[in-house]
Amino acid sequence: MKRSTMIRDIKMNYEKKRLRAHRKQEEKRKAIYDSVPELEEINGQITRLGLSVSRALLAGQSQQQVLSRLQSEMNHLTEKKQTLLQELGLSEQDLQPEYDCSDCQDRGILESGKHCHCYQQELINRAYAMSNLSGILEKENFRNFRLDLFSDKAFPEEKTSPRENMMHILQRCEGFVFNFDAATTLDKPNLLFYGATGLGKTFMANCIAKGLLDRGKIVIYQTAYQLISLLEKHQFQEKQDPQTIRLLSTCDLLILDDLGTELTNSFTNSQLFQLVNTRHLEGTRTLISTNLTPKELMLRYDDRICSRLFAYYDFIKFFGNDLRWQPK
Repeated sequence: MKRSTMIRDIKMNYEKKRLRAHRKQEEKRKAIYDSVPELEEINGQITRLGLSVSRALLAGQSQQQVLSRLQSEMNHLTEKKQTLLQELGLSEQDLQPEYDCSDCQDRGILESGKHCHCYQQELINRAYAMSNLSGILEKENFRNFRLDLFSDKAFPEEKTSPRENMMHILQRCEGFVFNFDAATTLDKPNLLFYGATGLGKTFMANCIAKGLLDRGKIVIYQTAYQLISLLEKHQFQEKQDPQTIRLLSTCDLLILDDLGTELTNSFTNSQLFQLVNTRHLEGTRTLISTNLTPKELMLRYDDRICSRLFAYYDFIKFFGNDLRWQPK
């Protein structure tokens, strides 16, 4: 599902909400009018009076003349209506539609032309629901990221300490989120995290995911094993939902975790190339994490895949001590 498709679906739901609210309003109003016919007659008189005001203004009469002539009659009818409603224990609000959101009246857009808060929240909720990440992101996000877990001591064969390296990675990843929509201007719009296990690659990927999901972007997370299993089932066993398969190519960000843990053969190489290449052609962005070094990637995957990775992915190295064995 593309973002534009999701937005179109949300707009259709808003239309359904408004229709439902107006239908319920008519049913409720009819029940009230059936019990108090006089109230319906008064409402009709108020409506007809309003139309006569409009016609008079269109005929060229001054607004002051029209209002001075009809204001007292309008006030009389309004007071009579309010009295009847009070006797029934009702208010004018009981005759109006009950919208899910009173701010935009279930339009999704405010009078100012800006999207309503309910629209923004719906966009975020849908993006989270599709991501496969909603639970873990409460813990793994930029707000909870701790640089102090990384050693500030020089690391063998590296020019910086793990902490200094992670400071640079953190800045790069925050910039990735902040400047996400400027991807078309970048030579390498995608990221590839590599390094041993337990160094924070998946955590950092989740930080990026939450940052983008909170902006209403569509983010999909799959391990390499899950992805290949999904594609194998779609190809050889049971056809998966076409929308789900399409989403792998069109989502704003695809996170492909643990590349290299899947079984490698001609099918997986072909499927991986198609996905990487299609996302490149679609202009959608991808984040890959792997325990393999660039050299090991070249040995494991064919030239077509590697050429795309080295041409369009920013390789970011994680190094240091395994955080899983450190006290938190």
